[in-house]
Amino acid sequence: MSTHLHKKDAPNHIKIAVISVSTTRGLSEDKSGAWIKKQAKKEGHEVVIHQVVTDEIEAIRELTEHITQKICPDAIIMSGGTGISPKDVTIEAVKPLFKKELTAFGPLFAQLSFEEIDSAAILSRATAGIIQQSIVFCMPGSIKACKLACNELIFPELGHLLKHIKE
Repeated sequence: MSTHLHKKDAPNHIKIAVISVSTTRGLSEDKSGAWIKKQAKKEGHEVVIHQVVTDEIEAIRELTEHITQKICPDAIIMSGGTGISPKDVTIEAVKPLFKKELTAFGPLFAQLSFEEIDSAAILSRATAGIIQQSIVFCMPGSIKACKLACNELIFPELGHLLKHIKE
């Protein structure tokens, strides 16, 4: 079956959780999370939660587990904490929870980033996977990175991915 047929039968209305990882920003300063929330609604999706969590493995993991077990969104879009500094621990917190990893997301994001920011794209450790029945995307916290990942990779494939998870 072609991807066009798969996408044709994919759900259009998706429940999304938005999580921003930051030790310096609160919800009112979370430009990237606010943009993701606004764009998700524009795409016809429902944002079931938008929260900022501190850059600590346990805090990120606890919030992610709470959301996947109690709120049960179709997708979680996380921004921030994917770099290489010691405080960037989103990947360490979330990746062990994956039952499946979407291994193409990181390289595709890096390729698109390289086209925009050259070799600095090597600093990102963007990743995606499945936790419970939720697709989880982890990407850098900059507004440019969020727009790039959401517009070029996440939103165009979200329904298609969800269709396969729910089979």
